[in-house]
Amino acid sequence: MTRLAQTAGLTDIQKEILSTVRSFVDKEIIPHAQALEHADAYPQDIVDGMKEMGLFGLMIPEAYGGLGESLLTYALVVEEIARGWMSVSGVINTHFIVAYMLRQHGTEAQKQHYLPKMAEGTIRGAFSMSEPDLGSDVAAIKTRARRDGDDYVIDGAKMWLTNGGTSNLIALLVKTDDGVAEGAEPVKAHRRLTTFLVEKPEGYGEVVPGLTIPGKIAKMGYKGVDTTEAVFSGFRIGADQILGGASGKGFAHMMDGIEVGRVNVAARACGIAVRAFELAVDYAQQRKTFGKPIAEHQAIAFKLAEMGTKVEAAHHMMVNAARLKDSGERNDVAAGMAKYLASEYCAEVTQEAFRIHGGYGYSKEYEIERLMREAPFLLIGEGTSEIQKTIISRGLLRDYRV
Repeated sequence: MTRLAQTAGLTDIQKEILSTVRSFVDKEIIPHAQALEHADAYPQDIVDGMKEMGLFGLMIPEAYGGLGESLLTYALVVEEIARGWMSVSGVINTHFIVAYMLRQHGTEAQKQHYLPKMAEGTIRGAFSMSEPDLGSDVAAIKTRARRDGDDYVIDGAKMWLTNGGTSNLIALLVKTDDGVAEGAEPVKAHRRLTTFLVEKPEGYGEVVPGLTIPGKIAKMGYKGVDTTEAVFSGFRIGADQILGGASGKGFAHMMDGIEVGRVNVAARACGIAVRAFELAVDYAQQRKTFGKPIAEHQAIAFKLAEMGTKVEAAHHMMVNAARLKDSGERNDVAAGMAKYLASEYCAEVTQEAFRIHGGYGYSKEYEIERLMREAPFLLIGEGTSEIQKTIISRGLLRDYRV
């Protein structure tokens, strides 16, 4: 185990899970990540291996076929996987958010129907809030679900669906007008949002009548995992597919899921930062200039000291945010702080590792080149650093109100 990013107070089961995952990462992910990433190839063999280990059911309760583990366990597993290849952690991230939302807010019938298959990995989840004309302004969503008898009809376009093509269940946030009578007092925008559970086959094109998944969006990094749009045109869905069975609660459902997602992004950032440090400290002890390893030059030694400190700080903030969520306490500020700090430090540590590699860092033969293209995604995923600062400042002003 790495000497950095250690977590105190883990159970024997947590230690065993992490040891198993780390061994899987070292043997099955790191040796193949470069070739798969450069080819933008979906890591099917790796995904199958994660299914066999039960990772798709890690946080799903044992009563529904899962392992019943905590968010902390999940975050530490994600950290290990991202250390190998960030895209692989992306395969399970949206799946976990959807499973968590079902666990917390679904009806018993919805839990019974979806969670056992999600634990097996036969149902895989995607998560959809963003739209082409909006980013973090969730209340401005335009995609609308109109009531038509016992069904709803959905029209609109969604953007940035991770696993949009390879998933077969989408947690979809849309605008609904249920209970809004003509001439009545305006209802706040966030109280008119509803989460639907949209089942679909895997693939691209018009996958079911009224739902089209265009081809993959080309990206600078985060390759292998598919990122897509979703276009709804007269898509019909039953009212029983509303998460929790009641409309107008989608904003709360999604924000709860996003807190889990922000811990996930922080964990991914920690994983990449750990790997960047490992590559840098190894290279710095092998590369020689002026008759000695560059690690013995103060300029490089100080870089390693700063990088190690940032890795350690980010890891502990991520662990704190996960433990707070597990305790049932509000963790919006802690998750925002962890996501903000970990993603910023990840970018800084990765760039320093790149600089330590010198010209070799610019070569596609070296792993650090891939990390340089992956790290920037974490600065914007699950809300930019500026959004995190907004959340953090509001929380601090709430707690320190004069």
